[in-house]
Amino acid sequence: MKKLLCQKINYVFLLSLGLGLVVPRNLPAQSHVVSPSDIQKDVASASAARQRNQEQVKNFLSSDEAQRAMKKANINPQQVTNAVSQLNNDDLARMAARSAQAQKDFAAGTIDNHDLLLILVAIAALILIIVAVH
Repeated sequence: MKKLLCQKINYVFLLSLGLGLVVPRNLPAQSHVVSPSDIQKDVASASAARQRNQEQVKNFLSSDEAQRAMKKANINPQQVTNAVSQLNNDDLARMAARSAQAQKDFAAGTIDNHDLLLILVAIAALILIIVAVH
């Protein structure tokens, strides 16, 4: 009786060992939650958004008003422009939104030159502070 039980246990053990060797080991690795093409699309989208945001902020900072405001505040315009590329995606998106809103308000006449100069200096200082902290 005991011998029969040992044979059954050995049989189950050998069967499970055999199944373990037969099942491919890379089978679980082949099923992805997110497909590589979806990941590639997301990366391309994020890269394009970052590029647009950088262009928005750099265009804002390269305007004549911005250049004059930074020089008047003794801020190196080239240093600020170079620092834009060092911002992380979230900070860059915030700066792009602020600069777009400031340009829109200035074009609509909502703010005057003095207010725009203050906004420009604040944005430039904020960019330099964020980069210095990181």
